[in-house]
Formats: sequence, structure tokens, C-alpha cells
Amino acid sequence: MPVLDQGHAAIEVTDLVIEYPANTPSKAAKRAVAGVSFTVEPGSILALLGPNGAGKTSTIETLGGHKQPTTGTVRVLGLNPRTEMKALAPHLGVMLQQNGVYLTMTPIKVLRLFASYYEDHAHRAEDVLTNVGLDGVANTPWRRLSGGEQQRLSLGMALVGRPKVVFLDEPTAGMDVSARQTLWKVIRDLKNEGSTVLLTTHYLEEAERLADRVVIIDHGQVVANDTPEGLRTAGTKDIRFTASAGLDVMAMATALNGSVTEVVPGEYLASVPPSPANVAALTSWLAQRNVSLGDLRAGRQRLEDVFLQLTASETSPNTVQKARRGRRA
Repeated sequence: MPVLDQGHAAIEVTDLVIEYPANTPSKAAKRAVAGVSFTVEPGSILALLGPNGAGKTSTIETLGGHKQPTTGTVRVLGLNPRTEMKALAPHLGVMLQQNGVYLTMTPIKVLRLFASYYEDHAHRAEDVLTNVGLDGVANTPWRRLSGGEQQRLSLGMALVGRPKVVFLDEPTAGMDVSARQTLWKVIRDLKNEGSTVLLTTHYLEEAERLADRVVIIDHGQVVANDTPEGLRTAGTKDIRFTASAGLDVMAMATALNGSVTEVVPGEYLASVPPSPANVAALTSWLAQRNVSLGDLRAGRQRLEDVFLQLTASETSPNTVQKARRGRRA
């Protein structure tokens, strides 16, 4: 029986390539993942971000043992999830976008069934039901649950076995703000209990609030791998702020000895070093004109800004819209 390796990274992805065969002889094989590498340390949360079709779900499915890498290797707790799943499964929780629940099964029956797979180390199904906020629909058939309730049940199924490693593929998709915040607490509690979490999400605020580290992939390749704070501050040499729309950017630029652009109405970019002196000059210029300063980011960007810069060439309007909804959540 393979032995779990808990002395190193909980998740290791090395030069992962995943290709899908061509549908017709005239078309080349589709490369969904093109040499991705990253690690996730035990007891941490990593957010895997990217535009639609970037390779996020394919990567998680491979880590969960559902796909065979074309080339490269993946290890979870030191084991190969494809060939050593029997040893790994009791320690793994997986929430994919397709959960496969029978239409007539109720949440409490589903969770009791899954708890039975883990024998003596599972959570009580009733406790999991409460933690994911499904007490009120415990006996409602799956087909009559809302999309958000189905998502919460899928998360409960992934957590009932007290997993050491959890894969969450867009865990809060389709949820309202209240339900999303409830599940954020569940995910934080997982980390506090020592579990390792890898999640994908289109809600960038979700990644900022939960993740210890963020990996952004685009066209199947890693384009960033850093902490949320590191991504927000890397390479920033400007001041971004919000104020009343239509300010005199030429006069402001003269006061700051640099250039100022109104990116969108009421949102400004001052291309000057984010020094205390320049911040003071900006606030003084606004105060002299009785203009209130809104959001100020000196030497920092939103994660949304970083994401869009790194994936701008192929970011779809749908992805941008989801990202912005996530920031406002």
C-alpha cells in the first residue's frame, strides 16, 4: 500500500501537459494545459485563476485522478492520483462543476451515503448540512434545489470525509452574496483545521480574501504565481484613485509633476512614483478644490487590474463581467 507523503508539498504539478484528441483528421489536437508547474504547501489555500478555457478545470480534474496527463507529473500527498487513488481517496475531497447526484436524492441522504464511505473518520452528515447552510432543505430532492443549494451540497460532499486535500472548482458559482460569505467561512475553517485547499474561481475578491497564494494561467500556461499582496504591488509605479468625474487632469499633472489620465469617469491614474510626498501633493490639490478623495491605491493595484493586464489579449467579456461581480460581492 502506498504511503502518504506529508513531509513536503501537499500538491505538486510539474510540467503538466493535457491534450485532447482532434475531432476530425483535419484538425490538430487541442492543448488545454501547456506545461503548468506549481506547488501548494500543506495547510494553505491556493486560488487557480484564468479566463474561460485557460485550463483550470482540466488541471483540477487531473489532480483528482479523472484525467491522465499527456506529459508531466502531478502528485497529491506524494501519490499519483491516477494510479494510487485507492490510498489517496480517503484523504481527498473533490468538488467539480458536474456533481452527478441522483435527481430524487435529498441532501441528508446524499451526505449520509458519502459519510459511510469514510467509516470512522467522517463528519456527521447533520453537522455538514448545517455548516453549508442546507438545514432548511435537508429532505428536498436534489432536482428541486436551487443552483446555489446544489453547489452547497456539492461542497458538503467534498468535505464530509475530513479530507487532508480539497479541490474546489468554482465553489460559489450561482450563489448569492450571503451564501457565498457562508461558504468562505467554511473554506477558512478547512484551512484552520489543517486541510490544503486548491480552488478555482471567477470571483477575484474571493481569491483576495481566501488565498495564501494565487496562480494565474492563460492559454494553458502560468503567467503569475505569487501572494495576493505580491501581485497587487509588483511593478506598480503609479497612484490610482477615485474622485469626482471631469477634474482638470492637466492642472493636476502640473501639481504632481507627471501625467494624469481619467481612465473612466471618476477613476484616475497618476503616472508618478507612489511616494508619501506625491500622495500628499495629490490630497492637497484635491482639498484646495473641495474635492473628496474616494478609493486611493498608491503603489498597489486591485487583483482584478492584475488579472486583466495578464490575460487581456484573450479575456472574454463574460470573464471580465464575472470578475467585476466578484469584486463587488
